Amino acid sequence: MLMRLSLIAALVIVAGASSAVAAPARIIILRHGEKADDWKPCEIGEQRAKALALTYLGRDAIKSLFAGGDEPAFFFAITPNTAALASPAVASWNKPVIFYSAMPESGEDFTRALNRRTVDAARNVLANPTLEGKTVVMVWEHEHIASEALEAKFENEAVTLRQLFKLDILPGVPKTWPGDTYDYFWIVDFPENSSVPSKFEMVKQEFGASFPRVPANDWGAPDGLDAASGCTRD
Repeated sequence: MLMRLSLIAALVIVAGASSAVAAPARIIILRHGEKADDWKPCEIGEQRAKALALTYLGRDAIKSLFAGGDEPAFFFAITPNTAALASPAVASWNKPVIFYSAMPESGEDFTRALNRRTVDAARNVLANPTLEGKTVVMVWEHEHIASEALEAKFENEAVTLRQLFKLDILPGVPKTWPGDTYDYFWIVDFPENSSVPSKFEMVKQEFGASFPRVPANDWGAPDGLDAASGCTRD
């Protein structure tokens, strides 16, 4: 009888351990679009949001990142500008934005709020059983995707998606997301029953002649926008 109870307890422990592993099959990460200020996109950012919905992220997108009849489980956002970028694509799927809100404020408090909400979101994405095996999209603040300086400042904490998703174990993952780079996706794949990523790919956003004003600069290169664009520098 004692042996039987021990076996049952062991099975419960194993089941509990396996249920804790609930990573999505794929996480698509991108930053917010070009912005007028911390609360709203500039015109170029609005165009990028529409272009992303039509080209990559929306229902029936012409170069959809959701192949083979797949669709995004959820879109996650953290600031007003990240939610603004996601909105046209989200609306096409008739889905909500899961908003880990960090409202703009001055100084160190905003950075710490972004730290906390990034940790909260990453934990949910990796441990929520409703997301297991699915594709999620995270539109995020770029320094909290990857920033060597931010990671050094909070050296005893994990505060970026690069750290929280263990992307540093994969080859080719940049340590910092450049300030002028708005036009890339980070695509991260996870094997079944694992929260450790197995594949990383950077994909450039290219919209062609349909959106000629939207920058498509290479990673780390200047985006070519000046003050007349109405977009602020990050």
